Amino acid sequence: MGCKFRSLILACGLVSLGSWGAMAQETILVNGIEATRVVIGPAISPLAKIIKTGLREDYYGAKSGTRTWENAQSLYYFYGARNFEPLWLEKSTDQVAFSSKAQAVIDLFKNAEFEGLRTTDYLTGKLDIAGAQGDPQKLALVEVAFTDAAILYAQHAASGRIAPSAVSRSISLRPTQVDLAKLRIDLVSSNNPAALLQSMHPTHPEFLGLRAELSKRIAGPEIEQIIVPDGKLIKLGFSDQRLPILRQRLDLTLVDASKELVYDAQVEEAVKKFQTSIGINGDGVVGPATVAALNGAQGASVEDIVANMERWRWMPKDLGDFNVFVNIPEYRLQVVKSGIVQHETRVVVGKPEFKTPIFSDEIEHVVVNPYWNVPSSIATNELLPSAIGNPNYFESKNYELLAGGKVINASSIDWANVNIKKPPFRIRQRPGRDNALGSIKFLFPNKHAVYLHDTPSKSLFNSSRRAYSHGCVRVQNPLEFADALLRYEPSLSLEKIKGMMGKNEKWNNLKNKIPVHLAYFTLRIDADGTVRSFGDVYGHNTKLKALLKG
Repeated sequence: MGCKFRSLILACGLVSLGSWGAMAQETILVNGIEATRVVIGPAISPLAKIIKTGLREDYYGAKSGTRTWENAQSLYYFYGARNFEPLWLEKSTDQVAFSSKAQAVIDLFKNAEFEGLRTTDYLTGKLDIAGAQGDPQKLALVEVAFTDAAILYAQHAASGRIAPSAVSRSISLRPTQVDLAKLRIDLVSSNNPAALLQSMHPTHPEFLGLRAELSKRIAGPEIEQIIVPDGKLIKLGFSDQRLPILRQRLDLTLVDASKELVYDAQVEEAVKKFQTSIGINGDGVVGPATVAALNGAQGASVEDIVANMERWRWMPKDLGDFNVFVNIPEYRLQVVKSGIVQHETRVVVGKPEFKTPIFSDEIEHVVVNPYWNVPSSIATNELLPSAIGNPNYFESKNYELLAGGKVINASSIDWANVNIKKPPFRIRQRPGRDNALGSIKFLFPNKHAVYLHDTPSKSLFNSSRRAYSHGCVRVQNPLEFADALLRYEPSLSLEKIKGMMGKNEKWNNLKNKIPVHLAYFTLRIDADGTVRSFGDVYGHNTKLKALLKG
């Protein structure tokens, strides 16, 4: 009996005693001093006695102080506070059955697929009430397993099934953790546990839009997707085997059969119109971003929708009434107020080998005329090899060498004996027109050392696939972004920013910190339900879909 209960406890990973035991405690006076003691109610019914025996064996059979012991203690106190009476089972004539509350939760489990979850994670063989009839021990196991399944559903609904770091170490989002102690108390006291569990799902409008789209994909008629395969860029006059599929996707009629494989003006015009309609660069060139958009605009696959819903579970529940939202696959930044986009612009993100990390933080500083403190990896791999034997290299590129906080002359370095992997100095680039950060940067101190900034490489914003940086996010028209960002900042304005432009670095600390989210969504849902699809630039979506199937 005990080992069966122990396996159930371990499988769920329940909370420690810290906050859980409060439900079965009372405060008493001992020699005038307040003390807390645990109150365990007597088991009266036969089923309650079986539940108590099994939980007691696990509690006293575990090594004190271990996680197993803490979890067993938590479960023992939880049921002890209710006299070990079952929460989900009830006597019906000569049978034991699931209560009406349990039936409603079972219906929730059955519909888990419509929430981007899996029914089989909750409705397992451990809930076989029919096979447990007449066997109090088995019925007790069903009772505890049902509690575990409800808690697991709540965890999946609120925080997701997959840990973000399992997809990539560059994802450092911390999903909201369910307060299991509070959840268990709420399950006991709630008149509608199913509604309580349902409320654990995110309420972000785009999550709700994805859920609606998923429901259509699962319950509605099967949609035949016309998939344009990946391949080389297609430009006006090019020949490509994908042209028949492309015409079919754009609902075009072939005019000249001899040019079936030629990308002509008719197709180019249709592509431009499509690109413009969904907010990507309307250059008429069919590249990875356009192919992804063409394939996703019809309605994405169930797997893609579920993966994007999972990522919404990782996001903060409250993005902030006024926030900055950067969607990496979309190469786009938005300034949002009360759910309304007030400003948006294109961005350049990290190359696949220098992935822009995914996390949430707060913008705290705006720096005008910034120095660029060169990361050690860039200094080691790119700058120092170019400087060996050419001490004038740094001056020609407007770089400074610093040692002990002081600027030193490059000609004073014994280059023949410099260990470029551990140089005795650090490198920074002076403010100026060619500075890698441009004229302004927006800081949110973080362990990844990334931020939003201007750039002198303006031409990159004309590309559809804008993954060119070493990890930071380059912002098109940064002064327009600054104007939108500082709209509610009492101490700073665009005019003040412009007045600071020059040769000297100027730091500005914001009085109102602004939430910023570096996110990764390959699907976005517009207010009218339009699905927009974007390329999986870092492969995160593909990896997550594989993990979700596991």
